[in-house]
Amino acid sequence: MTGGILGFLGGIGLFLFGMETLTAALRSLAGEGLRRWLLRMTSSPLRGVLTGATITAVVQSSSAVTVMTIGFVGAGLIGFSQSLGVIYGANIGTTLTGWIIMLVGVKLKLGVLALPVLFVASLMGILGEGQLARVGRMLAGLSLLFIGLDLMQAASAGVDEYVTPDWLPGDTWAGRLVMVAIGLVIVAIMQSSSAGIALTLILLGSGTLSFGQAAAMVVGMNVGTTLTGFLASLGGGSEMQRAALANLLFNLISAMLAFPLIDVLVPQLYNAVTLPDSQTALVSFHTGVNVLGAALFLPLTRPFAALVVWMVPDRTVTLATALDPQLLADSGTALDAAARTAAAITEAIGQALQAALAPQAACDLRPLAALPSKVEPARKALETWLSRLYLPPDRPELLNRMAALMHLTDHITRLASRSEELDRITHLANNPRLSRPARAIAAALAKPRKVGLAARLFAHIRGLALRHRRGALLREHAGMISPAEVFRETDALRWLDRVAEHAERIAHYGAQAASPQMKAVRPV
Repeated sequence: MTGGILGFLGGIGLFLFGMETLTAALRSLAGEGLRRWLLRMTSSPLRGVLTGATITAVVQSSSAVTVMTIGFVGAGLIGFSQSLGVIYGANIGTTLTGWIIMLVGVKLKLGVLALPVLFVASLMGILGEGQLARVGRMLAGLSLLFIGLDLMQAASAGVDEYVTPDWLPGDTWAGRLVMVAIGLVIVAIMQSSSAGIALTLILLGSGTLSFGQAAAMVVGMNVGTTLTGFLASLGGGSEMQRAALANLLFNLISAMLAFPLIDVLVPQLYNAVTLPDSQTALVSFHTGVNVLGAALFLPLTRPFAALVVWMVPDRTVTLATALDPQLLADSGTALDAAARTAAAITEAIGQALQAALAPQAACDLRPLAALPSKVEPARKALETWLSRLYLPPDRPELLNRMAALMHLTDHITRLASRSEELDRITHLANNPRLSRPARAIAAALAKPRKVGLAARLFAHIRGLALRHRRGALLREHAGMISPAEVFRETDALRWLDRVAEHAERIAHYGAQAASPQMKAVRPV
């Protein structure tokens, strides 16, 4: 009996590890193209459902799809109501795993055939590079998944001696409620609804569970798969909290609607010609619960979105609001968040400089004086964020964006330091010849996405600074101004030249750091 239980637990472990490996490899293989497709196909909640289901079926990870989608919401690329469609669809797409497990793993029992595939896949992963290594890891994960299933099925006889139908709650309404709780706890512990479904299918096939008990467990697993994400989101940003709450409410209400239908659906599922056995009926029930939920929620998406926004109001906005720790799970989305934060810091500095360089009657140094307390925490948070990012070494598009962000952060740091030189800024504001180009640079920083404008301003101001520097020296030589005034003039000119260079470099690297999705919606 002990050997059977240990073998069963080992099979679950192999399955979990295989699922994690498979999911990571599929996400890596999908690359940035998947994110671009996700954005293009979420123009409405209905399209979001279809896209969320398809992409989740491809990458086998509803949480990954949700993270990408919430990243788009944070960037302002899609609205929260559009993201809800993707969440509905992701819950449908994740049920494909149950079909794969049942049809290929449980029915065909490919564990033995998976052993040589695992050997070849391991060589591909260890010796190969780039796409070949990713394909190897994907096949290795798939092989471990099937080997784990075989091990669980082989050990299920030993488990039957310990977990008997008499030991479990009866197949009554009260008993099924207990099974719902058991399913919820199992998924919360294993952190994988796919592993929970596999476990339920094997226990159902061995006769340990009745169909009603198994269906009740699936209902609980549907809710349990959202709890971890909801708890993890509590320390994150508003968008992530809203998405996690919406996912929890969607699954909870779907479960409440599906639970009373178990008795109604059991006869139909058993008697259907296309569903010859209880395991096929169970995965059909699992898919049906999520399809039913999506069908009910889809027409109510806008009021549902308004309810969730009311339940999770916007918090105090800081310059580093976009750096939600949950977004680190997806490299592309994490880079998007870093680019948005860099732009927000630059815009804050530009707006403060605009106030200080305004015509003398409106000149206001208070925003500049308060700037360090706003910028420094955000700048440090950005540096910490970039240091925590892991990027695959064979993904040049992500590595290039990361390099651009490093340059961008460096220029922002130096720009923030120069924004504290109030004497030079005041001199420029009071100089009728230099105040206009200084205000132009401040305006360019307040809108750092205009690369061409920043480049033209930098070229113009560099020539202007050279001419004014010579002019100041000549006026001093002619006795028109004092040496002290010359130094003030040349210091201010040097400040203007350096800030113009920062503005040009920030716009340049900001364009490189932005993802194709962000560029597509940016104003020209």
